[in-house]
Amino acid sequence: MSFDYQIAVIGGGSGGLTVAAGAASFGASVALIERKPELGGDCLHYGCMPSKALIQSAKEVYEAAQYSSFAEGDYERLFKQAMERVADAVQDVQNHDSKERFIQLGIDLYEAEASFEDEHTLRVGNETITAKRFVIATGSSPVVPPINGLDTVDYLTNETIFSLRERPKSMVVVGGGIIGIELSQAMARLGVEVTVVEGDEQILSKEDEEIAGIAHDLLSKEISFLVRAQVERVEKKKQGITVHYSKDGIEGTVDAEHLLIATGRKANIDSLGLQNAGVKTSKGSIAVDATLRTNLRHIYAVGDCNGSMPFTHVAGMEGKVAVSNAVLGLSRKVSYEKVPWVVYAAPEIYHLGLTETEAEEKYGDRLLTFKTKLRNNDRFMAERHKDGIVKVMTNQRGKIVGAHAIGEGAGEWMQEVGTVQALNKKLQSLSSVVHPYPARNNVVNQTADLYWREKLFDSPINKALSWYVHTFR
Repeated sequence: MSFDYQIAVIGGGSGGLTVAAGAASFGASVALIERKPELGGDCLHYGCMPSKALIQSAKEVYEAAQYSSFAEGDYERLFKQAMERVADAVQDVQNHDSKERFIQLGIDLYEAEASFEDEHTLRVGNETITAKRFVIATGSSPVVPPINGLDTVDYLTNETIFSLRERPKSMVVVGGGIIGIELSQAMARLGVEVTVVEGDEQILSKEDEEIAGIAHDLLSKEISFLVRAQVERVEKKKQGITVHYSKDGIEGTVDAEHLLIATGRKANIDSLGLQNAGVKTSKGSIAVDATLRTNLRHIYAVGDCNGSMPFTHVAGMEGKVAVSNAVLGLSRKVSYEKVPWVVYAAPEIYHLGLTETEAEEKYGDRLLTFKTKLRNNDRFMAERHKDGIVKVMTNQRGKIVGAHAIGEGAGEWMQEVGTVQALNKKLQSLSSVVHPYPARNNVVNQTADLYWREKLFDSPINKALSWYVHTFR
């Protein structure tokens, strides 16, 4: 059977673009299908890029406010400027992911919805195409929970919040995960009174419990939190909305001008006609194995649509694995043990591997935990950013099984730990790395030094060394 293309990629986000560009560079004939007007996916338009641009603008406003008194009019002006800056940042990156760039690579670009007619045929808009292999990379979209009255009010999600140009005086955010926390703090720093409603025991429930607790305490200075609280219903008011919630058996209300829903993501697979191709799903996502294959050997899925880790860098990583498997016929497997993520709040939170609770359950008495408080590091003392901690867990031999930190710029200086783990090195190897003084990542050295204190200076070996030095030296 002859096919129109060797590989068809459905979705023009991080994972899909990685696959399309890689396949074309290997000499394959490639179709790239994207239903939205521009390439780049959610990360570019509604996620990473606009949120980080907003966070940086909000940080600058917040820092300036420490030395100046801003009036309402100042915040109105600064909010509008921040949102315009977000739009400019998105456009800059959009130019990098331009359609022309991929067309010049020899890729045929289809701007339409795609749906399988059978396992080798796609309906793309008003035409059909066939391909020998497929990579599905359709991403995800916001989950909108079934809250009574939600359909009667205007609400925001991460896909619509960046279109705001006028500053709301107040906002209720439903959801205390990464998206909810990042956007909540940014809004608060731009002069918005923010209340976060979270159903779990703590905000940032996927983070290490100790780290999340520190984050809660620090962020509470800027944001109001209602944890262990369930939103029961919302109703429209003349000047905004009222959120009715229950917390510990007690009912309450909170009023605000705007409502932001940040309760998670769901895979974009409903319109793909997967049943026509015979592709299986699991828990609302496309089921794949470690090689990113579906139950059909010629169809792969990468990124948010396969239910793995919902991060852009993970989609890119999966895209590299999938393209080598789909085009070159390899059977490379993807592993998530060495994949970090960062919560870009202030201070930042770095997450790698197991939390302390997870590590204790897995390793028990064989687990070693090393902690350093930022207040004990010269650079953080000098910058007056002393709130925070570094925590690294290893096995008895120093293999890193989890690493977490909260602190100014943690997403940058903690990656040194991630690099060591990715290279299959041990924590103690960081003790011999010389950093310029007083670099922030010296705090990583301090934490690595604790391994030797545990294994050497606080062990029976030290008694023998002390005897040797006292007797012979």
